[in-house]
Amino acid sequence: MEIYDNYSLKEYNSFGFNVRARRFISVGNEEDILAAAEQAVKSGLKYFILGAGSNILFTSDYDGVIINASCNSVNIVEEKNRNIVVSADAGLTWDSFVEWCVNINLGGVENLSSIPGTVGAAPVQNIGAYGSEIKDVLRAVRAIRLSTGKAELFSANDCRFSYRESIFKNELKGKYFISKVYFNLIKNPDQFNTQYGNLEERVNRIGKKSLHTIRQAVMEIRGEKLPDPAITGNAGSFFKNPVINRQLFKSTHHKNREMPYYETNEDHIKIPAGWLIEECGWKGFRDGDAGVHNKQALVLVNYGNATGIEILNLAERIIESVNQRFGIELKKEVEIV
Repeated sequence: MEIYDNYSLKEYNSFGFNVRARRFISVGNEEDILAAAEQAVKSGLKYFILGAGSNILFTSDYDGVIINASCNSVNIVEEKNRNIVVSADAGLTWDSFVEWCVNINLGGVENLSSIPGTVGAAPVQNIGAYGSEIKDVLRAVRAIRLSTGKAELFSANDCRFSYRESIFKNELKGKYFISKVYFNLIKNPDQFNTQYGNLEERVNRIGKKSLHTIRQAVMEIRGEKLPDPAITGNAGSFFKNPVINRQLFKSTHHKNREMPYYETNEDHIKIPAGWLIEECGWKGFRDGDAGVHNKQALVLVNYGNATGIEILNLAERIIESVNQRFGIELKKEVEIV
């Protein structure tokens, strides 16, 4: 366990804000996690569990303790024919995990290539892309209840996954520290999920359909649409794609026939938030160093010296604009701290 005071979080938030934490504790195992939480409680300081900070918007310095996982091992723990169970530590970079799986021909997470963040943060957000979500392959989450120090195992059902939501983001937020995640994967798969968007076309352009060509296609598409946080600060998609009831969809679509949509079930329709934002004229907008990306309107960016408050204010203006134009309320995907 490593402890630092007045610690810069510039490298721990993908917006690149140079905010600071009163105390920063890096934990390497479950014993460290408990010790860090106990230290925070004894000091009377609030604490926040932080991964890579790829889905976080800091609006100020953090006057408390940041607890960050540095453990990063990955292992095969069970094999039954082609069904493989893999465990990955919370501190492992998510895309490093995907790369490891693809390189040894384990299928299930290839569509989730290039998503920033860590393995421990992935189930909190129920990350997803190109027709896949982590809930599709998650077997279990091992998490430490900070109030008791006991490790508990959560099944996929226990996690209460929904679109970019989980029990760890809601009822149990801040109460548990995820230490390890278990995945159900397929060895040498012969079936793939490439029907979302233009993924199939891009894969076919690269070569024969495989885990490697799918990963390459996803990485290329994301690279073309999304800015590199190392160059331009951002947290990827800032807003969720709204899911609206069929009645609202009918009235909205009647006035906007060109509006794209995806049916999620008999009663609800998903609308691309990026399209709504772009139709309201925000794509490429810039106010000082806070702006909307010129290739993907879902992405808010820090062009250098924007503050978290400036990005948040821009987000609120966009939400109000979309609501006034379409009667649809956007929800933030990024967590505000």
